[in-house]
Amino acid sequence: MQAVSDGPKLEIQMLHDRVLVRLSPEEGERRSSGGIVIPATAQVARRLAWGDVLGVGNSVRNVKTGDRVLFNPEDQLEVEIQGEGHLVMRERDIHAVATERTEHGTGLYL
Repeated sequence: MQAVSDGPKLEIQMLHDRVLVRLSPEEGERRSSGGIVIPATAQVARRLAWGDVLGVGNSVRNVKTGDRVLFNPEDQLEVEIQGEGHLVMRERDIHAVATERTEHGTGLYL
């Protein structure tokens, strides 16, 4: 029996309103404004996370590949691709988009 990795490489295409996101590296350990290190496992409150969009389905309207999005990582489905963890979510689960396209921005920048 041949292993899956020995076959041809298949490109992943997201369907409908689904978005594939990779968590940003800074979502792990972080520092408070006073310089105290807060481990990634610390549960202060439900915390939203930023991630990078790697793919979008054909029904997604407001998010493009390459955008950074704000979402709740606890409510999403996780999938491993090439040894890395990624999240799959619906477009409606995204709270904000950080992009160079400025149509209806807040005036705040990352």
